[in-house]
Amino acid sequence: MPKIIIQNMNAVEFSADTKKNLLQNILNEPIDWLHSCGGKGKCTTCKMIVREGIENLTPKGSVEKSFSEQGKLSENERLACQCSFKQKIEEDKTLVICTAEENKLPHIDYSDC
Repeated sequence: MPKIIIQNMNAVEFSADTKKNLLQNILNEPIDWLHSCGGKGKCTTCKMIVREGIENLTPKGSVEKSFSEQGKLSENERLACQCSFKQKIEEDKTLVICTAEENKLPHIDYSDC
């Protein structure tokens, strides 16, 4: 299984289920991750900054493209609820992400990204 590392959460690392989107994978761990719309792609609160491995994710769909056109997502940012690992990904691949600054939760001590 591919791995996800959340760099600014003290590099917490876990295996990902390729049948689930990234938000579902994160929430399956004991990790608090903001997702105000419930993972429906209606907001950008589950936005993540991708530091490494973006090529292993599914392409941006219409929701993410729309937010990109509005200037709410940059090239290296994705919505955790809207993307997943590509289906035919090698098991040893790693995705390194960070919580976006504007979506950090106040009760979590974040490390550097």
